[in-house]
Amino acid sequence: MNIKEDIKEIMPEVINIRRDLHMYPELGFQEYRTSEVISNYLEKLGLEVRRNIAKTGVLGILRGKEEGKTILLRADIDALPLEELNNVPYKSKNKGIMHACGHDGHTAILLGTAKILAKYKEQLKGTVKFAFQPAEELPPGGAEPMIKEGILENPYVDKVYALHLANHIPIGKIGVRKGLFCAQADAFTIKVKGKGGHGSAPDKCIDPLIISTYIVQALQEIPAREIDPYTPFVLSVCKIQSGNAFNIIPEEAEIQGTVRSFDKNLAESVAKRIEKISQNIAEAFRGKVELEYQFGYPPGKNNEEEAEFVKKIAEEIVGKDNVIEEKPSMGGEDFSYFLEERPGAMFWLGSGNEEKGLNHPHHSPYFDFDENAMAIGIEMFVRIVLENLL
Repeated sequence: MNIKEDIKEIMPEVINIRRDLHMYPELGFQEYRTSEVISNYLEKLGLEVRRNIAKTGVLGILRGKEEGKTILLRADIDALPLEELNNVPYKSKNKGIMHACGHDGHTAILLGTAKILAKYKEQLKGTVKFAFQPAEELPPGGAEPMIKEGILENPYVDKVYALHLANHIPIGKIGVRKGLFCAQADAFTIKVKGKGGHGSAPDKCIDPLIISTYIVQALQEIPAREIDPYTPFVLSVCKIQSGNAFNIIPEEAEIQGTVRSFDKNLAESVAKRIEKISQNIAEAFRGKVELEYQFGYPPGKNNEEEAEFVKKIAEEIVGKDNVIEEKPSMGGEDFSYFLEERPGAMFWLGSGNEEKGLNHPHHSPYFDFDENAMAIGIEMFVRIVLENLL
């Protein structure tokens, strides 16, 4: 096997796939075209393909010559509700939708991996499952329903792996972390109900905006005064919406935000505190509130042995000095559902390149990445499978 040469040969095709997907991004559970592109490509490689898993998910199955372990590799396929501001030939053609988190790259990497491994399937002692998962950006996400629909069974999956492009890491470097690597990502909506009226007569009204401002300020006292300062925790109010005129006190207001933590029990207790604080403040100002709290993806936790295994392969590919211990992130990632079910690891693939101006953060309307990183990602995935199944 000459894996590097194999990858070099298919890279123009991988880049074309990535750019095609980038031009036609689709939101979570709406990835119909994307799923069709994936399914058709896998079928041409001779893989067994299962479509419409968790609505728009795809599973490709590559069976080796001999029986053995089953390894699952996962890529997320959805885009974000964001208008792209990049001026590139492959700019998004779908208004208000953009691949601003690299999922087009993840998908192209996994398809390239499938092509390389299909070439060597007669040498594999086991099975590879290629999971193309919808709706990573849309809680409750696509990972959990795919698992419930049986992608970890028939044949039974022994280990799971995933990668994430990372613009905060320069190309040529790889980040790996043992244990917890990302937070539980919860969302909350507080509906504040008052009594509307004319702006010139606030005494005749119950102002939901005033109530909302007090609630927002009070919620910040949870991390400041109720959480151990050595415990990673974030509570952010990101949206307040109310009213439509300068001289009308509105009837209602809505507050939306997120809670991030590494502890499920802590998240549950904070949800109760948000409800209690909001209710008490609203009552003090004669208003009412309703809380909608959505518990998000569980904290992401790499299996220590599998993280060490991935680190070893990364050191062989990019060199020991280019493998870094990634810091825990307060972001969420629904690959955590896979890691709750099976041993495995997610790693971060450096994709930033300041010289090319490719250093904008994820979820930015200017996000783009160095496509050369995809070759490293394919090599990582291929080596992970070969080390498990040869």
